Amino acid sequence: MIPLRRKILLETFKLFDLLVMVFAFGLATAASYYQTGTVSFSDFLSMRIKIQNFALFLGFLIAWHIIFSLFGLYHSRRFSTRWGEAIDVIKASSIGTFLIFIVSFLFNIRLATPVFFVVFWTGSIVITILSRLILRSILEWFRLKGRNLRHMLIVGTNPRAIQFAQKIEAKTDLGYRIIGFVDNEYSGNGEFKKMEYRVVSDFNNFPAFLREQVVDEVVISLPMKSLYNQASRIVALCEEQGVIVRFLSDIFDLKFGRSEAEQFGEDSVITVSTGAMKGWQVLAKRVFDFIASLILLVILSPLFMIIAVLIKFKSSGPIFFTQLRPGLNKRPFRMIKFRTMVKDADKIIDRFVHLNQESGPAFKIKNDPRITSIGKLLRRASVDELPQLINVVR
Repeated sequence: MIPLRRKILLETFKLFDLLVMVFAFGLATAASYYQTGTVSFSDFLSMRIKIQNFALFLGFLIAWHIIFSLFGLYHSRRFSTRWGEAIDVIKASSIGTFLIFIVSFLFNIRLATPVFFVVFWTGSIVITILSRLILRSILEWFRLKGRNLRHMLIVGTNPRAIQFAQKIEAKTDLGYRIIGFVDNEYSGNGEFKKMEYRVVSDFNNFPAFLREQVVDEVVISLPMKSLYNQASRIVALCEEQGVIVRFLSDIFDLKFGRSEAEQFGEDSVITVSTGAMKGWQVLAKRVFDFIASLILLVILSPLFMIIAVLIKFKSSGPIFFTQLRPGLNKRPFRMIKFRTMVKDADKIIDRFVHLNQESGPAFKIKNDPRITSIGKLLRRASVDELPQLINVVR
């Protein structure tokens, strides 16, 4: 597909996503009014829209487009699976719906009922996913007919390059045609010579081949330690010719981390994420933790009051025990628990050093005399840790 056609298709797709959002919003609005029974359907259609509401809705449209763009839903998705794209649509739609919920709460919009959000969230997701599945099916049909193909050139003849080529050829619906490999003759490519693939150029003749042949994408699968200069030269040539470059990166032999390309000013940055969660997952977990902890604090508040009274009744001192502890990435946070020991227990620890059952900096006594009677009950029931819900909210 030539760039102009792709650009037209992309802009049409962006407009269609906004129309889906408008349709889902209207459907949810109608469902909300129908549920409350405040106006009839004919009255709903004849309602006038205030300028303030129009401006607010326009802001929703802009935010919706930005969120979809941030999730890469307008990038080339040839390598992504249907399920992967559907997950991204669900993520983007969920965050967009949550944004509308926050704004509705701040501006006290009566229209925003639970029915409204359920219908809007469901409708936007279902229609968007269905539209993208239909588009994928149409594009795959054209590719299987030999249309909308991309000519791919693979640099390197090592086993990893061969495996990548086999994966590409196994998925004909992606619409790639491997035109050949680029590499110099060396003693270690005996496995490649057994295959049906062919070397169309060496490193020296690569510039001429790139100028004369139709090449849409170049995939580099070279050992960076020994062939960095060649790879750098190839990337520079592709940049001059406007050819997409993909890089099979395994520099650090990552087992759990994920690498992601980012742009910072004029610099291209490869970010290695070693954590289990990122982006929307962190946001979703934070929202869940905050809401769940807040609800539990409200529900358990009577129990908190009873425990507080018992602690003060049995021993003098504060209700809570606080201490600085290392948290995420060694950042300190102030831990808070119900006090289970006598007042200033850490200051009289020297009296009981001879009873310590641990070696090194750890200190543990089986029947610690500093623990109060109510403290033993709290520890046995594991309720002394409940105030850490406050830490989660904070």
